[in-house]
Amino acid sequence: MRLKYDIIEVDIPTLYKTMLEKQRAGYRLTQICATAFEGYNEVIYSVSNNYDFENYKIIVPHDVEITTISDFFPSAMLYENEMKELYGVKVKSINVDYDNKFYRIAQETPFKKEAKQTVKIIKNDEEVAE
Repeated sequence: MRLKYDIIEVDIPTLYKTMLEKQRAGYRLTQICATAFEGYNEVIYSVSNNYDFENYKIIVPHDVEITTISDFFPSAMLYENEMKELYGVKVKSINVDYDNKFYRIAQETPFKKEAKQTVKIIKNDEEVAE
């Protein structure tokens, strides 16, 4: 049994290549998890093969589009539709795209966190960032 829980941070193109390699090596998609931050999302892809469990993290700015992995992991379309609808992650070419109708929600992308703008306060001719 594996007691270590490693998360390997990779860039977006590397993630797609890595996921394809893992699928070809017999791994299965275990989960995809998104977390919102101001101006970007962290997305963790987890794959497993027997007791081997691997996690890959990408940082996805709100204006960046990522490519689906549902071409070779069909179940990824569920996670990708969720990330797209709840967090605003731009995912292109999802095999079954619900076009933001996956959930019945009142607010568009409710978990997306917009980047805050820096406010400068000038006091007594001194510039102070807040």
